Amino acid sequence: MPSVLLSDLAIPESPRWHEDRLWFANWGTGEIIAVSPTGEPEVMARTPGPLPYSFAWLPGGELRVISGPTASLLDASQNVVADLSHLSKGFNEIVIDARGNTYVNAVGFDMMAGEPPAPGIIALITPDGTARQVAADIAFGNGMAITPDGATLIVAESYANRLTAFTITQDGSLTNRRTWADVGDDHPDGICLDAEGAVWYADVGNRHCVRVAEGGKVLQTVEADQGCFACMLGGTTLFILTAAWTGAENILTAPRTGQILTTEAPAPHAGHP
Repeated sequence: MPSVLLSDLAIPESPRWHEDRLWFANWGTGEIIAVSPTGEPEVMARTPGPLPYSFAWLPGGELRVISGPTASLLDASQNVVADLSHLSKGFNEIVIDARGNTYVNAVGFDMMAGEPPAPGIIALITPDGTARQVAADIAFGNGMAITPDGATLIVAESYANRLTAFTITQDGSLTNRRTWADVGDDHPDGICLDAEGAVWYADVGNRHCVRVAEGGKVLQTVEADQGCFACMLGGTTLFILTAAWTGAENILTAPRTGQILTTEAPAPHAGHP
């Protein structure tokens, strides 16, 4: 079993390895926290709403935060960089490539309000601030990652039980949609890439993280005692973000069961985020 690095969190989400620390969104609190490899946490930023939100950095180091409740992309001072409300709703995850192209996905419905599921999208915000849709019919998009060569974007489609890949074109558009891995009965949530080309994905309902190769071969599984929302590599340390899941209606009032777990992985982190 993995070791516990940090406890007493709400729902830890959207982890990133940055400046030798694990940064994550503490959903339910509006906090972005960084924790050292030895478990010392520090609140680094706050967001306008408690959830959902995700974050990444431009190539120059500027922080960008996707705010689901306001359907907007924010800077570190909570100024609006791009208004996305005309494109979709339920904005969820973000990844930024080496050219400064910012990709965000939206689930397409308001899960917190109990709306029925609807198809989601992936949107692109280019460095000049222009926002446009670049993919449609995403079945609850969750984690996204971009390969080290900047050529491929992979998104977890939780409601379709698969990881889906797109080729990134010169202007940032997404083409050549294909199934990167069918994951059977799993519902992939947060994902990250490793240096051997494999993807780690977290699964809330099945309480595990899985390392899978392109094509779907399972390479390794790490079990946990509560839902796994996301995962991230820092070197060869795999950080697993977990919490007890009792439904969207309880997300702001549930006990603080969130934890960050660690275990050793066979290959180090690669790509973005």
